[in-house]
Amino acid sequence: MTDKKQKNDNNNKEKGSPNQSQNGNGSSSGGSKPKFNIYWVYILIGLVFFSIQFLNFGGSPQKTNWSNFEKDMLKTGDVERVVVITNQQKVEVYIKKDRLENPKYKALFEKSLNSVSKSGPHYFFNIGSAESFEKQFSEANEKIGVPKDYEIRKDVFGDLFAWILPILLIVAFYLFIFRKMSGGAGGGAGNIFNVGKSRAQIFDKDTTAKIDFKDVAGLEEAKLEIKEIVDFLKKPKKYTELGGKIPKGALLVGPPGTGKTLLAKAVAGEANVPFFSISGSDFVEMFVGVGASRVRDLFKQAKEKAPCIIFIDEIDAIGRARGRNPNFGANDERENTLNQLLTEMDGFATNTGVIILAATNRADILDRALLRAGRFDRQIHVELPDVNERKEIFKVHLRPIKMEKDLDVDFLSRQTPGFSGADIANVCNEAALIAARKDKKQVEKQDFLDAIDRIVGGLEKKNKIISLAEKKTIAYHEAGHATISWMLEHASPLVKVTIIPRGKSLGAAWYLPEERQITTTEQMMDELIATLGGRAAEDLTFGKISTGALNDLERVTKQAYAMVAYFGMSDKVGNLSFYDSSGQSEYAFTKPYSDKTAETIDKEVSELVERAYNKAKDVLQENHEGLEKLALQLLEKEVIFSEDLEIIFGKRKYTTHLYEESPAPAAVSEENPADQPEEKKDDAAA
Repeated sequence: MTDKKQKNDNNNKEKGSPNQSQNGNGSSSGGSKPKFNIYWVYILIGLVFFSIQFLNFGGSPQKTNWSNFEKDMLKTGDVERVVVITNQQKVEVYIKKDRLENPKYKALFEKSLNSVSKSGPHYFFNIGSAESFEKQFSEANEKIGVPKDYEIRKDVFGDLFAWILPILLIVAFYLFIFRKMSGGAGGGAGNIFNVGKSRAQIFDKDTTAKIDFKDVAGLEEAKLEIKEIVDFLKKPKKYTELGGKIPKGALLVGPPGTGKTLLAKAVAGEANVPFFSISGSDFVEMFVGVGASRVRDLFKQAKEKAPCIIFIDEIDAIGRARGRNPNFGANDERENTLNQLLTEMDGFATNTGVIILAATNRADILDRALLRAGRFDRQIHVELPDVNERKEIFKVHLRPIKMEKDLDVDFLSRQTPGFSGADIANVCNEAALIAARKDKKQVEKQDFLDAIDRIVGGLEKKNKIISLAEKKTIAYHEAGHATISWMLEHASPLVKVTIIPRGKSLGAAWYLPEERQITTTEQMMDELIATLGGRAAEDLTFGKISTGALNDLERVTKQAYAMVAYFGMSDKVGNLSFYDSSGQSEYAFTKPYSDKTAETIDKEVSELVERAYNKAKDVLQENHEGLEKLALQLLEKEVIFSEDLEIIFGKRKYTTHLYEESPAPAAVSEENPADQPEEKKDDAAA
């Protein structure tokens, strides 16, 4: 057993398994040889040049000067000869062999890197010029007669080093820059040649994925189709024996944060086949042809490891429709990458066992050739979770949180209509942070409600300076919204109203909208009337209006145009819709209707909004006394709940069974100054 285990360990090391163990010295266990690295050669060459240029390994003379040479060597008759090197302005001195036994020369031959060869030269010294040395040496050597020679020497290694060093620096700089531009593709010194290689992360049997289908709450329909794809790879004969063909691709489509990438990670955890994960942007590079090369390399690896799954996240980065803006030129490199992807997806043999998963939240801009049958055979829609799915998602994200025992998960799921899985994860995390900020030992129900308020409306700003007149205007504005929403049948039930600034809004009203799949004309009209309630309350109470209704007017305008131009809810325009769900006509220069129709649409929208505004005024006039009480109570308490409205107006006539118990905020409608972000307004419109 031990021998087999050792053999398996060695095989894993040869394959570069990420799970191979390391001993205390950092080397691989089992005694495997370290891998060759080209940088070792570079270091060795550098050391050789350094050694030759700067170190002496014996035989080099010791340095002296003219005075010591004349006094201690020349006049004592110890000098055998001198050699003048004219091009280096240096003189080498040779000592007579019989004089080398003199104690003053013993230091020349001590064992060290700077020891001198006995054959000489033994000393050297520098001179100003050969002419000045000739004159000086002739005077001192007149009676002694020491011979002298002249030489011209070339430093071969020094010249070679000076010639090669700039080239080495240029090559090193080129390698460094090329590596940075290639984004570090591949390892070692092969980065230059790995620019066109695939960057896909591979998950196989040796790589354990910690996410499986148990970690994906809700999305039951999507999980069924995904599980079927995994089953295709595990039991292909079950389907092919009946003459069926395994689908080549599945496209996950849905809003951001709904769990598309999480589903793909669960597939990697469930399937016992290699799983290639890559982002669409990883194919895009500044070099021409790199994207197409990476696509080829990815599918080459996939074919070698078939059966397997390829997952391309955010495929719209390369799958955008070709020729979308023909008048302004197209990105040829991006289109070449898409063309190569289309070719590879349609070039498989029928049952090679390679399935492509892709995810996007912008399916409307994808190229039609990419979506056709034979490439992406299936489109799996991952929608926002309903109330039951939100409950399951809450249970998943509440696992690591220390919460109170009697926390009602059903209540939290009802308080978060329109929230995605990512939003719910954020709520749970924010609640834990709020509880920790208050030094609590566990997360309580109120912490979750505060987290929902924080995410939907922003952070409270109690220290924001607001004058009394502005505060009164805001109070009546919010009271107008609350009053109309309480009185109208199809308006969303009110949960809480506040005049405390939150985020960039000066006041906010929280509603709990009904989760419905279709909306009638009456329901949309009541929403318009309730949205205009703030502006109508200002007009009736003060006889003037303010900029506080900017967000309301923007939402009303968009909704009214949608009713007339998209949903066919206008008698004069008729049952026509000018909405383009395909997203394929962005570069069209003409509107799909005439100027006369445009005038009709504008007139109908104006009349629609005016009717809603007059209706809002009528409702407020009928309930003027309640409006006054509500506004004064807001000025006093700053925050009021639905219970307070019941005391003032009585129990609401129109309720839905799902939302009867709703003492806390969920979806928000805000009255904002001119700089309110559009994204928050759209959330409020939900």
